[in-house]
Amino acid sequence: MRTLLIYALVILTGIVFTARLLYLQVFDNSLKLRSELNAVNKVYDIPQRGFIFDRNGELMVSNQPSYDVMVIPNTIKNLDTTAFSNLLNITKEQLETSLQRARVYSPRLPSVILPQLTKDEYAHIQESMYRFPGFYIQKRALRDYQVNHSANILGFIAEVNQRDIEQNPYYQMGDLIGKTGVEAQYETLLRGQKGVMYIQKDRFNRDIGPYKEGIYDTLPVQGKDIKLTIDAALQAYGTELMKNKRGGIVAIEPKTGEILALITAPSYDPALLIGRERSKNYTQLYYDSIAKPLYDRGLLAEYPPGSTFKMITGLIALQEGVSSINETVYCNRGLRYGQNAFLGCRVHSNPVDLKEAVAVSCNAYFGTSYRKIFDKYNTPQEGMDAWEKHLKSFGLGNFLGNDLPIGKRGKVPTSDYYNKIYNYPTYKWYSTATISNSIGQGEIITTPIQLANMTAAIANRGYYITPHILKELEGDVTKDSLYTQKNYTTIDPEHFDPIIEGMFDVYNKGSARSLQVPGIEICGKTGTAENFTRIDGKKVQLTDHSIFVAFAPKDNPQIAIAVFVEHGHFGSRYAGKIASLMIEKYLNGDITRKDMEDWILLNSLEDEYAKPLSGEPFRINQ
Repeated sequence: MRTLLIYALVILTGIVFTARLLYLQVFDNSLKLRSELNAVNKVYDIPQRGFIFDRNGELMVSNQPSYDVMVIPNTIKNLDTTAFSNLLNITKEQLETSLQRARVYSPRLPSVILPQLTKDEYAHIQESMYRFPGFYIQKRALRDYQVNHSANILGFIAEVNQRDIEQNPYYQMGDLIGKTGVEAQYETLLRGQKGVMYIQKDRFNRDIGPYKEGIYDTLPVQGKDIKLTIDAALQAYGTELMKNKRGGIVAIEPKTGEILALITAPSYDPALLIGRERSKNYTQLYYDSIAKPLYDRGLLAEYPPGSTFKMITGLIALQEGVSSINETVYCNRGLRYGQNAFLGCRVHSNPVDLKEAVAVSCNAYFGTSYRKIFDKYNTPQEGMDAWEKHLKSFGLGNFLGNDLPIGKRGKVPTSDYYNKIYNYPTYKWYSTATISNSIGQGEIITTPIQLANMTAAIANRGYYITPHILKELEGDVTKDSLYTQKNYTTIDPEHFDPIIEGMFDVYNKGSARSLQVPGIEICGKTGTAENFTRIDGKKVQLTDHSIFVAFAPKDNPQIAIAVFVEHGHFGSRYAGKIASLMIEKYLNGDITRKDMEDWILLNSLEDEYAKPLSGEPFRINQ
């Protein structure tokens, strides 16, 4: 039996080898092709990138022709570097540096020597290229921006680096790739697929036509067009309102989670990052450490939410059953807790219920509600765990998972966090130690997109859909389930009505009553976040940040918005005005509150931003 098994293995091995040899010699011509390709030049046909449109079909990004001077190092013959550098209008040293980089990359593969020629440069150089064997001109498409805003959304494309090439063999030296924004997130859709042409060479290295009559050639596949959720008109308007200011605006359609506007200020014209000046312009933007135009404040900036957070404190108190809509709290210009601790508040009528507390932003009411939430549990740690769970159900403390490649988590403090701070169990801590959280100060930190999403969840009375920026792909509206499923909060729907009524009264008789827009029922909440920095090692309080969240209309919300204006004073001064104008612009298309618009456009905060740099401590009285 063993002998038969050995014979069988020998016979089987022989059959396998015979079949493989037959296949290689008769059917497979890959080795022959590989040998013949040593005398064949592979030329890539770079497809045009897909166009980018806004939600209404307005073209935001198209393409324009560009030309790169390419080289295949091992095909260079008798190069006159002086004549060639003069033709390209570069120095001889620049040419030699580029050639050395190309040889290091690969002597057999094409590399870029001079990128992005204009049409006139191409016409001039093309006439003389025959004199320089080994070099040729490759046509490609550069981006052509139809808007001068939204650079943070659209992103930019740039030449691949060595890491890109190592990670994806599709790319070769000189190829362009999306580096940031939508260009990076949807790179594989936008770039298309390169075509390939095999050109036969003679023994003098001259082109003699397509190899094998072009049977191995492939046509390029153009990149796919995409439609964004962004409203380009709203985006442009918000960008104008944020001139001479720093901060972020995020607007979301509550029912769909579609991002209507994502504005960061200051920003830059996306056209700065195309063409031969791209590198110089990028360097200037990158090293601007004061204004930070490359920093997307809508997605990355982390701020205390201030009084906009009080709505969440009220919702949690209702859900936990420690407060009711009719229960009142007496406010004596604030809430005293402990022997020397006081949570100050503005003067307003007393006593206040939940609806009134939202409208007048009563610190005493929400400080009291916060203590009740914790006192319900046996330990403050259990109370903090319950509080944390509620907050995270609104998307706070987490990167929301939107389809943009950047973001920050913000911060929701945990019981473990406070245990470490207060060295528990050596020292105990109670709800009063963390009571600043109740009014959005303390340790709670949020990003503008998180606050906009939180506001959308309130507008929807208890759910949100993950914010996203892709609306359609070449007419196909099918979306990933992540961007269609409802994410429910831990708060029951019936608890949202009193909060929404309070937000409505913010505009009717509260801190935003001067910001009303005729014909639109807006629900909003002002916020003022304390702002500290360190100057010469000392903690200095600067001008507060202005924050505002809102949605409209009240009964059929179509837009939810969060506005942050750094050093913008109290919430209604800058952020509230901008939010009201953005809402009117989106819903009506025109602006009736010209007084408010003129004030925002004429007022600048540049002087405020200069004060911290001079080391001048200051505080704006409100």
